[in-house]
Amino acid sequence: MTPQSRFAIGETDFELDGAPHRVLSGALHYFRVHPDLWADRIRKARLMGLNTIETYVAWNQHAPRQGEWTTAGGLDLGRFLDLVAAGGLHAIVRPGPYICAEWDNGGLPAWLFRDREVGIRRSEPRYVAAVSEYLRNVYEIVAPRQVDAGGPVVLVQIENEYGAYGSDKAYLAELVRVTREAGITVPLTTIDQPTPQMLADGSLPGLHLTGSFGSRTLERLETLREFQPTGPLVCMEFWCGWFDDWGSHHHTTDAAASAHELDLLLAAGGSVNIYMFHGGTNFGLTNGANDKGRYAPITTSYDYDAPLDEAGHPTEKFWAFREVISRYAPVPDEVPDAAAPAPVLEAPLVVGPSLLSAADVLGEELRHDRVPTFDELAHDRGVAVFRTRLDRGGPGVLTVGEEVRDRAWVLLDGVPVGVMSRDAHERSIALPDTRGELVLVVEDQGRVDYGARLGEHKGLIGGVALDGVPLADWGVRPIDLDRVPDVAASQPAPAARPTATATAEPTSPADAAHLAPALAGPVLARAVLDLEAPSDLFLDTLHWGKGLVWVNGFLLGRYWRRGPQRTLIVPAPVTRAGANEVVVLEFETFTDAAVRTLAAPELGHTEI
Repeated sequence: MTPQSRFAIGETDFELDGAPHRVLSGALHYFRVHPDLWADRIRKARLMGLNTIETYVAWNQHAPRQGEWTTAGGLDLGRFLDLVAAGGLHAIVRPGPYICAEWDNGGLPAWLFRDREVGIRRSEPRYVAAVSEYLRNVYEIVAPRQVDAGGPVVLVQIENEYGAYGSDKAYLAELVRVTREAGITVPLTTIDQPTPQMLADGSLPGLHLTGSFGSRTLERLETLREFQPTGPLVCMEFWCGWFDDWGSHHHTTDAAASAHELDLLLAAGGSVNIYMFHGGTNFGLTNGANDKGRYAPITTSYDYDAPLDEAGHPTEKFWAFREVISRYAPVPDEVPDAAAPAPVLEAPLVVGPSLLSAADVLGEELRHDRVPTFDELAHDRGVAVFRTRLDRGGPGVLTVGEEVRDRAWVLLDGVPVGVMSRDAHERSIALPDTRGELVLVVEDQGRVDYGARLGEHKGLIGGVALDGVPLADWGVRPIDLDRVPDVAASQPAPAARPTATATAEPTSPADAAHLAPALAGPVLARAVLDLEAPSDLFLDTLHWGKGLVWVNGFLLGRYWRRGPQRTLIVPAPVTRAGANEVVVLEFETFTDAAVRTLAAPELGHTEI
């Protein structure tokens, strides 16, 4: 425990033990980084010249089911804050409860909205009660780690860009009451885009206003100062990059231009939190989505074109920002090592059982007269299989009543018929025949994280009809994805086939005999990659369709041929010396049944 300090908001600056103090912070979300890599990323923040680490807290990760609270493994917020302190840095905690962050449901737990009458981000009793319980759990971790208790935490944020959503002052006041009652004594902040209306709606007297922007810096600071004549000027989210969604392009920003805006901010005496310093990865099924007329799910990579890339290596932006910071604060002489090439490997994919043939061991089938939503099944993320029998005969049109959320593969007697996808506003499909077993494999691709569609339900919304007649008597099976690696492991083990070359070229025809033929999904497949030592890997998904990948039982996340993201990062702590098991759930088709890794990440084209 370090000595106690006093952190306060002064007339023009933050004050640390009575002396002016500039916050030089970087965003680092502990839940997007493998916990064995936290200390490395914190160290590299210090080497760029930062003195503070900021993090959101993801409510839906810590409370995956109502009444539960977990801080296990990668959710150990206390350990993360202790590592920040051990690295000699301060911390800013932003617990929301809503965080946006391109995160599933903006961090709000899906179980909260199974009751369609519950409020969202307002003074509704059931919502406020759940939020209060969540905040008390967070503050039990944060309160003893505040700077005045000898810990690293200097600021705590109330809500998140609330002025872009609502203006319920009683709701904000209740969050402040719960926060102070839970023992939080450090200054409290709000954040909004610096427009007059958002700043007015998202603020309360006694809370320090901060802004979110990445350009037009002097203009933004002027607006902040108009609303807040005293205290430090703070950009709590200095946007130095952007996120990607499937089907778009990989977003990058000019390092020199971002560095210039940072220089303007610091020259004006401002404090900063760089969003993101290190983006990390939306591991598992944690990505969010946007829907402003077109549904756009976020990619697995959250590289964000940040100063530290997804693998934790310094980018051009790291060095540009470090040079700017050095004009205003001491910067260590030590610098991070440059990135080294990752191992390049190749192994055959052994295609195993179809998802439908393995479904009996992947979840219990329930009978329903109508198609339930995922939320009615208490199935908050992932995949579900819906079956019924058709006995009419002849062609027909299958229609979902309101909306497909978010993708449905249609099979008739096990043969793929087609896809209905939310991003294309599809909710009907022609069937070549209306006799046989109809199966719909439905994937939730991520809950909307921003705007009016927060809290919406998932699945086939509004029921399913054939030529306008509702279909009944459904077998419904929520798929337990945690069981997939074990099911795949029950297949014969393929032989590992490492490749020593520096690049991964497609397998030659002469080598193709050992590969399983390309198969239509949904299907499970398995491979083994052999490593001399644990290492970061960049798994190449170019020749796959759409699906999920596990390495040694760890769910990396989603891949999709439409891009822009081509590689999935495998963090070194997930790997091991010797055999490493790769399991794939492919929903569509493999064009080449092999697993390959590349020497460096490929996040896709940067223009469209």
